[in-house]
Amino acid sequence: MKEIFRLCLVLTVLSAVSAGVLAFVNQKTAGPIAKAALQEKTAALRSVLPPFDNDPFDDMIRVDKAGGGEVEVYRAKNGGEIVGVAFEVVSHDGYSGDIGFMIGINTDGVIQGVQILSHMETPGLGAKIAGETFRRQFDGKSLRDPEKWSVTKDGGAFVPITGATISSRAVTKAAADGLGIYAANREKILGTGDAEGEENR
Repeated sequence: MKEIFRLCLVLTVLSAVSAGVLAFVNQKTAGPIAKAALQEKTAALRSVLPPFDNDPFDDMIRVDKAGGGEVEVYRAKNGGEIVGVAFEVVSHDGYSGDIGFMIGINTDGVIQGVQILSHMETPGLGAKIAGETFRRQFDGKSLRDPEKWSVTKDGGAFVPITGATISSRAVTKAAADGLGIYAANREKILGTGDAEGEENR
């Protein structure tokens, strides 16, 4: 009985120490991780938006998306005027998992840029979706141009990555969905009322 009690006491102490160590490590790393994530998102915003002089995070507005849920839209301004918006889009159709990217759209509904934020696609194949050659195909495109939003293998305008058609299709479809989100919420996104901005933050 004493042996069992001793073992229980040892396990309890070990568990407490382990929990304390994990909590300490989490506390020390949470700040740097959050800072790195913010820096990555800020860099992505600058890469997909026209030049701006405000803080898009302060001009964020939440809008609904088809199928439920909300999207945080970051509004970029220059001289007080909105020059473009950016938001994260996630495709669940990747070859190896979700693909997340930042899409930048000007006020006319034209894509300014696409920046991949996260993916698990195959190195050397699907991972090439993050490359400039593939991403730049979306620059200057809108829901009206091209007529068919798909890869060339499906009769569309976008050249897929060789050996990674599934990954290419996923990003192409998600980019079109992003344009759809903007089009469906354009009036709300471009609204200038302060009350509306506060209500939707």
